[in-house]
Amino acid sequence: MDASETEKQVMSARSMAGRVFDFLSGYGLATVLLLLLGLLTWLATLEQIDAGLYPTLRKYFHWKSVFLLPEINGRMVPVPIPGGYWTGALLLVNMTLGGVIRIRKGWKHVGNLISHLGIIFMLVAGGVAHHFSERGNMAVGEGETCDAAEDYFEYVVEVAEVVDGEQRDFQVIRGDELTDLVDGRTRIFRFESLPFDLEIGGYLTNAVPVGITERAPATGELVTDGYYLMERPGEKNAEANTAGCYVRLVDADGNKGEPFILAGASFHPFSVKSGDRVFTVDMRKRLWSMPFKLRLDKFHAKFHPGTMKPAKFVSEVARIEDGGEVDVTIQMNEPMRHAGLTFFQASYGPPGAGPGQRMYSVFEVVKNPADKWPEYSLYVVTFGMLVTFLTKLGIYLAGGSRNKTTTER
Repeated sequence: MDASETEKQVMSARSMAGRVFDFLSGYGLATVLLLLLGLLTWLATLEQIDAGLYPTLRKYFHWKSVFLLPEINGRMVPVPIPGGYWTGALLLVNMTLGGVIRIRKGWKHVGNLISHLGIIFMLVAGGVAHHFSERGNMAVGEGETCDAAEDYFEYVVEVAEVVDGEQRDFQVIRGDELTDLVDGRTRIFRFESLPFDLEIGGYLTNAVPVGITERAPATGELVTDGYYLMERPGEKNAEANTAGCYVRLVDADGNKGEPFILAGASFHPFSVKSGDRVFTVDMRKRLWSMPFKLRLDKFHAKFHPGTMKPAKFVSEVARIEDGGEVDVTIQMNEPMRHAGLTFFQASYGPPGAGPGQRMYSVFEVVKNPADKWPEYSLYVVTFGMLVTFLTKLGIYLAGGSRNKTTTER
């Protein structure tokens, strides 16, 4: 192979890489992606009316949703479109290559560069929130103190030993280790502090235990102690789903006990005995601890005249931390932010409470490392646009001044 052929191959490789770079950084791709994100948002808004907010967000914008089939008025549209997560990820690549690397450099273009960096920051904030944020709720009665929030959606299996009438040494199996245990799949979970293992299978996202005398199994469900898990359609409000599964105890010799049912719809945990030790096995929504305690001192609401529709509801709370207390007011559109957590006033109860009845307040608790990033990114984009405007204005005024000087001469 002579030198000219080698040079042609190198130029061809560079040309191919250049074409890929031009495509990924081009205005055409950016336009298509922005239009696609707008279309996804519109379709998701329509679909969430029937399917519910949380299932729709997972369908359209979860990272596992590479492609999806939209539904309009309950009818599936047989046209696959890319998921919002990956559309946004490709837009991030486009903005980085085109808006930072490929963009013209120089003082005249500083504002454009700053604005593009702000948009990139906003896209990164969305990714961080998607992967690392947590949401739950905390219900606190007047005069009561709470230091844990309950996850909105994730069901876990908890095992605890009962000592002197109290549950201790909790062992938790997270939801992402349970949700794939369908279609006959089982998994054994081992904990060093427990004298037995747990074999779990038959996971259902929304189910309720039903007695066979109440309703016979329809499709060969596993029956244990006269009960089985009856699957129900997913709730439009996904927070109302109650998960369920089947569990067996496995002893040190590998012998398996009779299966029993765990369900989020149950009011009490399942109790088991191993030798002289007693344990509880329960399925419930995951609890996550706060780095401080919250006490509700007073709740009060104002309603629109002649209605029971709240115009404003306010919680006066005390944040207890490091032996001290700080009084804080949490109300509609005025959350409390502290220690990386945000507490929003979500609801209250009991419904229809009369004068003098003790109230409780429900806070939505959000743990989002990128909580304020979108706000900061808007500041950056606005500053970049301001710099661009002032730069263009300066160039215009300077050009007018030069033209005036030339005319006078």
